[in-house]
Amino acid sequence: MTGPADQRRSTTLAVARFEGRKRLRTTAVAAAVLSAYGILFVWVGPDLVGGEELQVLLDAMPPVLVELLGFESLASLAGLLAGEYYTFGWLVGLAGYVAYTAASAVAGDMETGRMDTLLAAPVSRSAVLLGSFLALLVPIVGINAITAPVLYLATVAVGEPLSFADLLALHALSVPYLLCWGAVGLLLGVVVGRSRTAGRVALALVFASWLTESLLDVSDYAWAGAVTPTRYLDTSAVLVDGQYDLVGAILLLAATVLLVALSSRAFARRDL
Repeated sequence: MTGPADQRRSTTLAVARFEGRKRLRTTAVAAAVLSAYGILFVWVGPDLVGGEELQVLLDAMPPVLVELLGFESLASLAGLLAGEYYTFGWLVGLAGYVAYTAASAVAGDMETGRMDTLLAAPVSRSAVLLGSFLALLVPIVGINAITAPVLYLATVAVGEPLSFADLLALHALSVPYLLCWGAVGLLLGVVVGRSRTAGRVALALVFASWLTESLLDVSDYAWAGAVTPTRYLDTSAVLVDGQYDLVGAILLLAATVLLVALSSRAFARRDL
């Protein structure tokens, strides 16, 4: 005989599997696009970082702007990938996709009435919400698992292999970061209740977080950037210097748990 806890667990896993399968195709496409984008960086990287034109350009730019855009790390292929590819591909691009997907998933089901149909069965709201959130692991884990070996093999092919341990660490540390943004999107979807609006707000928050952290980092108010998730994933520190912020990853996971709990509480009280 199964108890309420077993029923909630079963419902959570069933929703996660169903929603996860729907994201398989998008995951494959996103992984292919990001892999191709990374290969392009690797292909032009050796000539770019070794050319005098880049140094002349950097010397002509204001130091604050160079630091803001992460150009100070462009002295190597690892620095180029960390400062440009992973900044716009992961910190902004993939995080924006995860946050938008989470925000529009629950809100979209509420708008279309699908959520009413699902909750008409003897299932708990918290189990359904948690299942939808866990389905985000499909694109998060899938894209990281595909792009990491592709980029490593590409750098080996051009004769400038990255540290595989550092590359693996960067992709592993990006999981808590992306989960945190997924939790932000989930809360927005529950609170706002309109998929497009919630998704757009989530995208704006991701971009604002990156921009705010970048601006604060070169100012006297760097401490204020502690409220942004972007503070806790330094791609250059991992890929160039081999420094892993494990405390930051733990803080991101703690924030994720808190945000999912707040989403569950708000969803339980929401009028559908």
